[in-house]
Amino acid sequence: MRRHMSQVWLVAVLMGGTVAASPAMAQQAPMADGSAHDRVEEIIVTASPIGAKRFDILQGTSSLSGEALDRALSTTLGEALDKLPGLSQTGFGAGASRPIIRGQGGDRIRILSGGIGSIDASTTSPDHAPALDLATAKRVEVVRGPATLLYGNNAVGGVINVLDGRIPIAEPKDGVDGFARIGVGTNANERSLASGVDARLNGPFVLHLDGFYRQTDDYEAPGFLESKALREQEEHEHGHGDEEEAKGRVANSDLTQKGATGGLSYIGDWGFFGASASRLESNYGIPAGHSHEGEEEEGPVRIDLGQTRLDLMGEVNQSFGIFETTRVRFGWADYKHTELENGEPGTQFLNKGWEGRVEMVQRAIGNLSGAVGVQASSRNFKAIGEEAFLPPSDTDQMGVFTLQRLDLSPFSLEGGVRLERQSVQAASVDFDRDFTTVSVSAGASRQLGEGWMTGISLSRTERAPNAEELLSDGAHLATSTYERGDGTLGKETGLGVEATLKKTGGPVTGTVNLFLTDYDKYIYERLTGAEEDGLPVAQFSATDARFWGFEVEAETTVLRNDQVTVTLDGGLDYVRATDRDNNTPLPRIPALSARAGLGFELATVAARFEGVWTDKQKRTADFELPTDSSMVFNASLDWHPFPDQDITMLVELRNLTNEEVRLATSFLKDVLPQPGRDFRVSLRAGF
Repeated sequence: MRRHMSQVWLVAVLMGGTVAASPAMAQQAPMADGSAHDRVEEIIVTASPIGAKRFDILQGTSSLSGEALDRALSTTLGEALDKLPGLSQTGFGAGASRPIIRGQGGDRIRILSGGIGSIDASTTSPDHAPALDLATAKRVEVVRGPATLLYGNNAVGGVINVLDGRIPIAEPKDGVDGFARIGVGTNANERSLASGVDARLNGPFVLHLDGFYRQTDDYEAPGFLESKALREQEEHEHGHGDEEEAKGRVANSDLTQKGATGGLSYIGDWGFFGASASRLESNYGIPAGHSHEGEEEEGPVRIDLGQTRLDLMGEVNQSFGIFETTRVRFGWADYKHTELENGEPGTQFLNKGWEGRVEMVQRAIGNLSGAVGVQASSRNFKAIGEEAFLPPSDTDQMGVFTLQRLDLSPFSLEGGVRLERQSVQAASVDFDRDFTTVSVSAGASRQLGEGWMTGISLSRTERAPNAEELLSDGAHLATSTYERGDGTLGKETGLGVEATLKKTGGPVTGTVNLFLTDYDKYIYERLTGAEEDGLPVAQFSATDARFWGFEVEAETTVLRNDQVTVTLDGGLDYVRATDRDNNTPLPRIPALSARAGLGFELATVAARFEGVWTDKQKRTADFELPTDSSMVFNASLDWHPFPDQDITMLVELRNLTNEEVRLATSFLKDVLPQPGRDFRVSLRAGF
């Protein structure tokens, strides 16, 4: 306890030094590329089709690119992003971890590849990995909070957009632009390779090629695999005697991942049009064993995942009526994964689908700007095998939307509306339901001078239940539950408000975001206390719920001269989620967390030291154990040995003190800790 308190004080001192200089709080992710003054002018394309600067966006946003993205690279998308403000992860082993935003995950968070959904089965179960990887990505953007107007009723919690560059949108400056990276990690004996290139061909064509390969062994966790709370519970209920508890190496946590993409674009003065084809494969173990109906625990379970994907994208910068820009995006994918039990094929999950969208940006009329768009998608999902807990289903969605912005300096007003139709059909169980949802938002901001901005946004969102929530009925061994859907569930409605205060320019930059959302008929998975086939029953139910919380960030330059620049940054985020019908906490909600970092930049070297503290999570739902606090220290060093060459060696130490970390958001938190100390080295060359 004393050790944890001393570590917490270190984070507090670092954060205190940051905020003492000024009451401003930072919008930027720690150590993103460029100076603080450059980053606030960054355009976040995911947030608005009319090109919104980060400083003007009323919702919380984050982005990763360049060396900041290289430092974040991990085996899963959830782990790579979980240090960003307001984000956490499902933590289902080294092969599968999906991001969580402000306590919301699953089908409330849209994961996009270049603006189009990942078209996989990752929302069906936390052991299903998203069918994309950051190894060759150029940039990642996160919008925290409702993004339903642009991306549909499944984006009520937020959006993560991986900008992969599969389809070139501009000619490379010198005719060829690319990179190659090789990396190793000690904890799980990780080996990785990645490369990508854009090349101008004869005429107006640009070719894109990329690929990656990653392999790890079983990872090492600090101490016992079972949490102290679970061991004490088992000792009290059953007694263990001299039984030896598992610790250290996590069996069946190894993985192999690989992918390749080819793309071609035609680029002219009028815009561009291009296409790409990609293949992604992943084979990873599920570390926790499962059993039901009184059977002994099953042997190792692995997932063999593959996706073939085709994409089209174009943009025309020519006037058409009242519009000046038209953007088209389409993606189709054939996804399949097989659950291997003791090496033999078991349940299969098949998902074929497509998604398309058209956005038309209006010509400015005085101070009014805006865009209109249409989006459609179709999903054919099948689960085949003894453990198929969901019948085959078809889900179709069609939505139209508009966003408008009025600039009346120093005030700005913005608003939008989306109308969407969703149908879910399952012929094998004679199920066919349609839902119509309407979502609206409005916001206002004011420039206060000297780099200050304040604003408020209001939203009313509607979300239709998905096939899993409506139709599940069977043993779901990945989560050790028997899942039951409810075919009578209706759409849920959220009333939300978010207030923001931002500061850019001057010695300190930053942001504060406060949010509150009340839900009517919020759909979530709750443990009932009953059992079916030897497993606890998890029922999809609707209740009134409330989410509220905050995100605070700050950054300052404490020293700048011709030799060195020293920066200090900090952050704090919190979310509280309550079932208002029963006045009880909702399950798997992240705890209060704080971050602080110290950075040094010299001519050829940049170093960073950071601490991330996560509080205990004692607000637990029924049948959920509390989660202990943790304090993790990380350090990194970027070395550019040749000033005139784009070559970088990155040396990292993750979890320096080998801290035991468990995620309150994970189904497996009491049987699967996060990896321990990891020493990593990568070499990247750009050309």
